[in-house]
Formats: sequence, C-alpha cells, structure tokens
Amino acid sequence: MFERGLLKSLLLLVGLLVLPGLAAAAKGKCERLVATGNPEYPPYLWRDPQNPQQLIGANADLLKHLADELGVVIDVIYTGPWSRAQDEVRTGRVDLIAGAFLTLPRLESMDYVHPAFFSTPSVVWVRQGETFPYSGWQDLQGHTGDTLVGNSFGQQFDAYAQVNLTLEGVSSLTQAFQKLLLGRTDYVLYERYPGLALAETLGMEDDLQVLEPPISSEGLYLTLSHNSACNDPWLRGQLAKKMTELSVAGLPETLLQRNLLRWKEQQLQPASVQNP
Repeated sequence: MFERGLLKSLLLLVGLLVLPGLAAAAKGKCERLVATGNPEYPPYLWRDPQNPQQLIGANADLLKHLADELGVVIDVIYTGPWSRAQDEVRTGRVDLIAGAFLTLPRLESMDYVHPAFFSTPSVVWVRQGETFPYSGWQDLQGHTGDTLVGNSFGQQFDAYAQVNLTLEGVSSLTQAFQKLLLGRTDYVLYERYPGLALAETLGMEDDLQVLEPPISSEGLYLTLSHNSACNDPWLRGQLAKKMTELSVAGLPETLLQRNLLRWKEQQLQPASVQNP
C-alpha cells in the first residue's frame, strides 16, 4: 500500500511539473523570431542607412506591431540579396519572410499567413505627357515595353503577354526607366510603389506617369519557414488573427504612406548623414 501511495504521489508531482511546460508550449515556444526580406524593395523594405544590418520599411514596421501584439520580439535583419534571403528562410536559419508573393515553389517550404497585408498593384509607366489610349491589356498591343527579366504579373497576364505583347527583358528598373525616357520603349511594367520610390531616387518622378488601371495586383504575405523551430499551430494562428485585425484597422496602408515619405526624406539627406 505504501509503495502504491508513493507511486501515485510521484505521478502527481510529475504531472504538476509537466503541465506548466505544456501550457507554455500551447502558447508558443519562441519569444524571439528573426525575419528577413528583399533589401531593395522600398517603401516595403530596405536597409537602414544608420544600421545596414537591419531592414526598415512598411513591412518591418508592421512586424513590430505584430510582435507587440503577441508579446514577442521580431528582428528584421539583412541577410543578403533577395535570393539569399529566401534561402535563409527556406532552410530555417531565419524564421520569417517579411513580404513575399504567393508562388507554388515557396509553398513547398513555407506557410503563408493569411490575409495578405498588402495588395501590390503593377502598372504601366510611360513618359510624362506621352500617353496613349489605355483601358486594359489589349491597348498595350502595338507598343514596345520593358520589364525586368523573370518578373511575373500573374499567370493570366503572363500568358496574354507572351502571345500578344512586345516585351523586352532588362536587368534593372533603372535601365528600364532610362530606356523609356530616351524614347527607346513606349512603356515599362512594374509595381507602383517600388517604381515610385526608385523614380524619386533617380530624380525622375516628374518625367514619368502611371496609366490606369493596373495590369494586375498581387498579395504580399508574411511567410513562416517549415524548418523554423518556432513554427507551431499557436504561432500560425496568432499571426493570422493579429494580421486580420491590423488589416481591418487599416494599419498597413498607413504604414505604407508613412514609409513612402520616410524613403523620400532619406533620399534628400546628404550621404554623410545617411552613413555616419
């Protein structure tokens, strides 16, 4: 009897010790997560001139709000160019991508947090004052355009463009805008806000204009690596819940406009101020 009573006491003690651990696991096992993203994607993300190992921008600000809501720390760091950043998340060395389009290859290695926090329109850029009648894809026929090599604007548009449009691939948006202003092409296809940020950097904002409507619009998502030690049901659920709340409140759009201004102000500062 004594041994049986002792066994029950031991089992009860073990249970009391284990339960707090289970409760902690249910609430998530990570108090600090690391995120990265495309470092050349203002106003969404770019390297902090004051601390180049950190990324700043609308996406980074949104993650800070998420972190505060969840009671965790999320560091948004520079891990190299966009291709390297994706590899870091794919392998689990970094937990999160702070902004990625939905693609089938990424679904094989990452969980997407829904809803998307931004809907990013891709638009037709033309020379200021040299527009042509435009109301949709069909009006691009008969004109020559540029886009970045490897850029996608959604499966439907890509299929249409391959058959019906004259598009040349270039290695950088700077090159595409320069060709446009020299009259070597009629239009450039690129995202609205990153295009605006670069135009301001190059001093071209008054020489370019956008035709409406956008050719496509894609969601920009937060993704969580399958190989992250922090990837558990509690975290995924909380990220989705908080993202929904912040999106309904209109916070992403507020942060986007704020960071458009922030980027523009940084471009006006002398290099010595940006890089002390």
